[in-house]
Amino acid sequence: MKEYSISKNDEGIRLDKFIMRILANAPSSFAYKMLRKKNIVLNGKRAVGSENLSVGDSVRFYLSDETFDKFSKKDADLIEYPMPPILYEDDDILLVNKPAGMLSQRSSSSDVSLNEICRAYVKKTPSDDGTFVPSVCNRLDRNTSGIVTFAKTYRAARYLSEAFASHTLGKYYKCIAAGVIKDSTELSGTLVKSGDTNTVTVSKEGGAHIRTGIEPIRSNGELTLLKIRLYTGKTHQIRAHLASIGHPILGDCKYGNREINDKYRKAFGVRYQLLVCDRLDFPDDFPLEVYRGRIFSVDIPAIFDKVM
Repeated sequence: MKEYSISKNDEGIRLDKFIMRILANAPSSFAYKMLRKKNIVLNGKRAVGSENLSVGDSVRFYLSDETFDKFSKKDADLIEYPMPPILYEDDDILLVNKPAGMLSQRSSSSDVSLNEICRAYVKKTPSDDGTFVPSVCNRLDRNTSGIVTFAKTYRAARYLSEAFASHTLGKYYKCIAAGVIKDSTELSGTLVKSGDTNTVTVSKEGGAHIRTGIEPIRSNGELTLLKIRLYTGKTHQIRAHLASIGHPILGDCKYGNREINDKYRKAFGVRYQLLVCDRLDFPDDFPLEVYRGRIFSVDIPAIFDKVM
């Protein structure tokens, strides 16, 4: 018999999901069969799997060692890699300043991403053991820098995912765009993805609705530093939206102006698109009280001032 006591990390998770994280290699039908036969019990009683778990609950597995080992999840090797700057950390959430050039999540099994680096970091931090797998909750493109949220607990992952999906968590960016932009405006349209080229196109119909607010901060006559409010969060949204109005982001190899990019790469060493997620505003009604109404921000990279 193996027994698990529910910790803060797994608070609120459904019993069936908890079981499938323990028995990750088993079909779901096996888990429900074991529940019906009382080979898996909650607090010593029969359960159906839809129960939400609370801290201190006991989940017991009356399975042979051979069966348990066959179906149980094996921990992956932790990745040893320098941890990017940490903006804030508590028992639930980690806020990290991701550098340009780093993946937020793996695109292949051989990649090293911020997700694995943060998992390795929190594994070394004293905390309750649990089955929840910590993960990033908002992704930035590889060559975009800035604030990434990383959930250390199940409840944090749920709350962050809901806030990002409902767009109640304010997301602000800074970027340098080609050309002169004088007036603040709000861009809207739809985004159509192309699977062949891994790019998107802004149009007036079809695809997913997008909405982007732009506010010029200063210009040098050739480039404009912009403040961006991301009202919706779609793949390459800011990059494609600005390119669609003739003001692509400096250094953007997919949507940018090659001539301008080459000029600033040679003159200033611009290697990545100059786009940073520099601010997150948590809503006043965020479920975790410590975050309500709080604003987290990072400085824009030095290269921004260098080219302007």
